[in-house]
Amino acid sequence: MTHIEGHNKIHLIGIGGCSMSGLARILAARGYSVKGSDANVSPFTEQLEKDGISVAIGQKSENVGDAELVIYSAAIKENNPERVYAREHNIPELERSVALGQLSEGYEKVVGVAGCHGKTTITSMLALISHESKLDATIHVGGFVDFMGGGVSVGSSDVFITEACEYVESFLTLRPTIAIINNIDNDHLDYYGNIENIVNAFRKYLRLLPEDGLFIGCTDDFRVKALMEEFKEIRSISFGMSDAQYTPENIEYDEMGNPSYDLICNGEKLFRVVLNVPGQHSIIDSIAAIVTAIELGVENEPIINALAKYKNTRRRFEFYGERNGIKVFHDYAHHTAEIGAVLSAAARYPHKKLWCVFQCNSYTRAKTLFLDNLDCFKYADEVIVPDIYPGRETDDGSIHAKDMVEAIAKTGVKTEYVSTFEEIRTYIDKNAQSGDIIITLGSGDVYKKTRLLLDD
Repeated sequence: MTHIEGHNKIHLIGIGGCSMSGLARILAARGYSVKGSDANVSPFTEQLEKDGISVAIGQKSENVGDAELVIYSAAIKENNPERVYAREHNIPELERSVALGQLSEGYEKVVGVAGCHGKTTITSMLALISHESKLDATIHVGGFVDFMGGGVSVGSSDVFITEACEYVESFLTLRPTIAIINNIDNDHLDYYGNIENIVNAFRKYLRLLPEDGLFIGCTDDFRVKALMEEFKEIRSISFGMSDAQYTPENIEYDEMGNPSYDLICNGEKLFRVVLNVPGQHSIIDSIAAIVTAIELGVENEPIINALAKYKNTRRRFEFYGERNGIKVFHDYAHHTAEIGAVLSAAARYPHKKLWCVFQCNSYTRAKTLFLDNLDCFKYADEVIVPDIYPGRETDDGSIHAKDMVEAIAKTGVKTEYVSTFEEIRTYIDKNAQSGDIIITLGSGDVYKKTRLLLDD
């Protein structure tokens, strides 16, 4: 198989992706000559340009130039003109996750943060802990972290911390020495087909651990708990809201819905944690980060200080602005478990009426997740559902946003189908009042369309 080593000039197709941009910055820090292309300008491409990495907007064969290696993201198909050029000129190619796995081979300690929900938050919390302490790890996050100026922080120690994404089993290219599994859920069914195949992927992930490896798992999730029982030969540490080695006690929420708690380890109080991000799920994510940091030798004080300073990454309960006294937030949540967690947190935020605008990003996800058991929307006063964002799929006519509206309405929550965000803006202007809050949810282009709710 082609390896990064031995190729100095590297071209990345889709360099503006959150993971790809981080990969580019790590490669550049290691001394490689790096450039790339992307379809659109983004905060990631802008940061890359500031870092001296050339980015071509628009993908054309001439962008590849004299590259010795091409790295491409999963979204880049074989007929992409730059990939076609690479094949015609015998330039070797590597898929993003394979390249990331090869980079991880060069570190003594590799922390893979896995799970269907919470990866970005846990990893970015660890990034700030590393920054506040002497850990000085290299961190790779699947989101834009303001204090990192993107999705990567290049450290000088022999520790590499990265999100370990389960989509298309890409985390199996990593070589973790510490494997975190926060949860296992019925996501990415367009690839996996069923939940058992997803669990099997996580089994394969755990088998990547060396003999002296560590499995850190959240036992609130029954599937993770079952894996801890199944892989007893691996040293493990459990965390959760209860019935685990690390748990929270004396939980309190401030007026903005941000929790604080005493961290308990095997019945003994270690220290108190104060968070400035909302929701019970933030407690779980922070404990995962704490346990990992302790295992990496970080002392208590920098952990406490970092978590007190921590703010969500972009697209995680992100405040977009205010118009006519109505505050607008956005979150990447696109799975029922994530939606429930985010809306539960939003419900603690001061408001008169809580509006939810949910854009489903996949026809498969609409059919498999959003036609029954939709109590995840119960915290909202009203839900608005626009047309489904197609993502990687083609509309075959078998599912429509109206089907989701009908399913959500059956739970007793007022729900409306409003086709476009332009129409949603009109609907909000007519019906929302000062003191209300709106949170838009989804992993499609909703984060861009949300701006329409604020523009004058």
